[in-house]
Amino acid sequence: MGNSVFRGKMVLFASFVIALTLQTIPWPGVLDLLRPSWLLLVTCYWVLALPNRVNVGTALVLGLLWDLLLGSTLGIRGMMMSIIIYIVALNFLVIRNMALWQQAIVIGVMSVALEVMIFFGEYLIQDITFNPMSLWSGLINCVLWPWMFLLMRRVRRHWHVR
Repeated sequence: MGNSVFRGKMVLFASFVIALTLQTIPWPGVLDLLRPSWLLLVTCYWVLALPNRVNVGTALVLGLLWDLLLGSTLGIRGMMMSIIIYIVALNFLVIRNMALWQQAIVIGVMSVALEVMIFFGEYLIQDITFNPMSLWSGLINCVLWPWMFLLMRRVRRHWHVR
């Protein structure tokens, strides 16, 4: 029993480390605006799969780590990730029972909302301009969600994460 709990925690930790790494790897030029929100996708999956283990507090810590890794204003991404994950956690039973393509649309909308909220949070602190091209990452997240969902579910089942 204790071994499976430890294994589950290690799988969660490893998935978040991989997502943070993918989130912070530099992309060339304009393609950086099209970067999928790997951290949001992984966190949403774990909130839907294990809402008793991954929650708003996890999203806050991951968002703060994301801010630290990017060197941006500390707390913006943490607060915005917490808000988005709160909405997902509040409706996890509804989202979990949707078809995969419907889940993809919800995740796409949530990622667009995250981008807009991060912009407004940064805009309140410093003078930045909004680039509408960054909203395309929501469409990319929408397309990636089914594959990410199936991959993460396979990992969860293979390692018996509960």
